[in-house]
Amino acid sequence: MTEIATFGAGCFWGAEAAFRHVAGVLATTVGFMGGHVDHPTYEQVCTHTTGHTEVVQVEYDPEKVSYRELLNVFWECHDPTQVNRQGPDVGVQYRSVIFFHTPKQLKLAKKSKEELDASGRYKKPIATAIEPAQTFWKAEEYHQHYYEKLGIAPACNVRSH
Repeated sequence: MTEIATFGAGCFWGAEAAFRHVAGVLATTVGFMGGHVDHPTYEQVCTHTTGHTEVVQVEYDPEKVSYRELLNVFWECHDPTQVNRQGPDVGVQYRSVIFFHTPKQLKLAKKSKEELDASGRYKKPIATAIEPAQTFWKAEEYHQHYYEKLGIAPACNVRSH
């Protein structure tokens, strides 16, 4: 049985790259979540008028990788203290957010965020939102596995871990 996790961590190209090679991750798909326009295009989302966040949807085998481990990848691949931005990318589409699919994911996400906030690792508070998953709109095909298609190393402020 597979499960789904959805994360917004800035540029979805970089977020996808962070999850693609985690053992137990079966598939990653980039797209949009959280807005008010059906079937948004990348161009529409870039106008900052649709309310969508760039996200990576992760299909994983919970027998091989835990949701907690995926949360750790999420925290490591971006700066969770920034609001509506990651590095030079600014706007609601780049916000830090965990979209939970189950009550268990909600509980683990909240606990993980509280632990990170209390750890003192960051000088600023963790700004990551935790919200119920909404309709996932797959981004255009050219965005899927973007860095692999170009044959380049990930950018988009992806931190190595």
